[in-house]
Amino acid sequence: MNKYARFAAIAALTGATILGAGCSVIRGQETVGAYVDDATITSSVKTRFIEDKTVDAGAVKVETLNGSVQLSGFAKSSTEKAQAEYIARNTKGVREVKNNLSVRP
Repeated sequence: MNKYARFAAIAALTGATILGAGCSVIRGQETVGAYVDDATITSSVKTRFIEDKTVDAGAVKVETLNGSVQLSGFAKSSTEKAQAEYIARNTKGVREVKNNLSVRP
C-alpha cells in the first residue's frame, strides 16, 4: 500500500469513527473530552490493525468507552485473535481490553 493510499484509509477510518459515535455525547454518556479520547483510541487501534498484516482490520470491530476497548467480529485463527488483543492492549490510552472475537476459519 503506498503512502497516499494508507493516509486516505486512515483519514477515512478516523472520520467514520468520529461520525459514527457522535450520538453518545448528545445522550450524555460521557464528556466531550472523554469522547474525543475514546475516538482517538479507536482510530489508533484500527490504524495499527491496518499496519499489522496479521490482523484483518475489516473483520474486527473496535469500540471504546472510557479507555476500555471492546473487540468484536471474527478472527481466522487464535493467533490472529491474540495479536489483535496484544495490539489493542499496547495502544496509548487503553485501560483494558475485552476480546470478544470469535475464531472462524
